[in-house]
Amino acid sequence: MSPPSLNPQSNTLSASTAGLELLSSAVVMISADRSVCYVNPSAEHLFATSGRQILGHHLSALLGDIPGLWAALDNALANNWSHTGQNLAIRRPNTLVLHVDCTATPIDLQPARLLLEFRPIDAQLKVAREERLAEQQQVNRELVRNLAHEIKNPLGGIRGSAQLLERELDNPEWREYTQVIIAEADRLQDLMNRLLNSHRMMHPSVVNVHDVLERVLRLVQAEFPDVTVRRDYDVSLPMLTADREQLIQSILNISRNAAQAMEGQGCITLRTRAARQVTLAKKRHKLALELQVIDNGPGIPLEIRDKIFYPLVSGREGGTGLGLSIAQSFVEQHQGTIDLESDPGRTCFTILLPITQA
Repeated sequence: MSPPSLNPQSNTLSASTAGLELLSSAVVMISADRSVCYVNPSAEHLFATSGRQILGHHLSALLGDIPGLWAALDNALANNWSHTGQNLAIRRPNTLVLHVDCTATPIDLQPARLLLEFRPIDAQLKVAREERLAEQQQVNRELVRNLAHEIKNPLGGIRGSAQLLERELDNPEWREYTQVIIAEADRLQDLMNRLLNSHRMMHPSVVNVHDVLERVLRLVQAEFPDVTVRRDYDVSLPMLTADREQLIQSILNISRNAAQAMEGQGCITLRTRAARQVTLAKKRHKLALELQVIDNGPGIPLEIRDKIFYPLVSGREGGTGLGLSIAQSFVEQHQGTIDLESDPGRTCFTILLPITQA
């Protein structure tokens, strides 16, 4: 990216940074002493911070300690030339390591002296991986749904036959066997219905996402009274066009899984933020909702982490493995994405949903 046309005589950044606000590239301006003078919305999203929090602070508060970078920036400033650093590993608290390429361009817009452009090098790999997983999961879901159709009809015959047989039996002990058959047939019927209903027709309306989260919070607290549910809301978020019931079911499934993984004791945080300049379903959106469900449980086993959204895959003994699969189906119907980061002591499900401004 070429640096913007900046006025060397200007003493303010506002007039010269208007074009940077809409860029998908993350742009940061720093002064000669490496203090942050400006961050555009893409940089705020990339580094999970806000301009208010970082402006005036040293660049290390944003990037952490990157060996060799400071000397390279000083060299670029002293000699008035550009510098490109490749595959820089940025480590920030409570986030995964971020790998980026960084280009530093000298500018003369006091107090800003260097314009830094950051490009996540794993963004394309992540998009390709998400598309590949989505296609594979779609095939798996269709296979399971077809099997559910094939299983559902014989189940009705088995249950009806067991009821007829029960009427002909005089021995109470034998009737216990027919009751087991009927009960298991009902359990499987319920399982098949849940599989087949994961693609029900949407009923979109204008909803307040925090009303949805409050509903989920009450349901989780009623079912798991020893689990602490914390709110971390951005109340400035606009209304969302979505299927309210699908949203409630998706977030509830994730929260319930977290509570069960913590064996009914622990902490779940429901967090909302605005995400800017994000790509969802191959479409660029200026504004999106970032909704996170974070728990301090044991984490998801590594061997099933890449398959956790597949139907019938569960990390819990006795689990059906349908909750997260249904949650993903509902999120995808909203043209959104759902992602997972998990380590012992912290598991975070992140849902991104597009926000369409009227």
